[in-house]
Amino acid sequence: MQWTFTTLNQWDDVWWDKLEPIYREAFPHGAKPVKVLKSMLDRGIASLHAGLLDGEAVAMGVTGLSSKQGHKRLILDYMAVRQDVRGQGFGTQFFADIRNLAMFEHHAEAIIIEAEADDTDTNRERLRFWIHCGFIATPYVHQYIWVPEPYRALYLPLNHQFTVTDDGQSLFQDITSFHHRSFRGQ
Repeated sequence: MQWTFTTLNQWDDVWWDKLEPIYREAFPHGAKPVKVLKSMLDRGIASLHAGLLDGEAVAMGVTGLSSKQGHKRLILDYMAVRQDVRGQGFGTQFFADIRNLAMFEHHAEAIIIEAEADDTDTNRERLRFWIHCGFIATPYVHQYIWVPEPYRALYLPLNHQFTVTDDGQSLFQDITSFHHRSFRGQ
């Protein structure tokens, strides 16, 4: 089996046609509209990532960099693996490729994600995956005004200088700023 990781920094409808089913399957609620994703790439604030197995799309992700002065953190906005191939290591491989991109191309000090905080089987499974990838879950639960479910921030330090000195609220400054930039101009 041949694994390929691809990063797109400009919107491409052909690629999106391959990745959209994975996106819709994994995020039936709370997904950004396609026009917002397209705008994010067109404005240079996000990248779209594809994981291919023998040329077939099995994973997708959307990332962007925080805009906080003096701090470079990769925000992992979306990541999903096609449901029929989950549990086979492709998510771990795909994330390793994103982590390497954050470290070696962007020289980021950390990767930050947010995960649904409601206590459900699906959310516990996702949390276990992220912890398996090396993320540290924070205790703070954030409630956005525009979505009903609460979220928890997780972070993966990429160098020894990165620390979180609060309960995770500070991470939501980066996440919220990224979301605001995502929707700006829409």
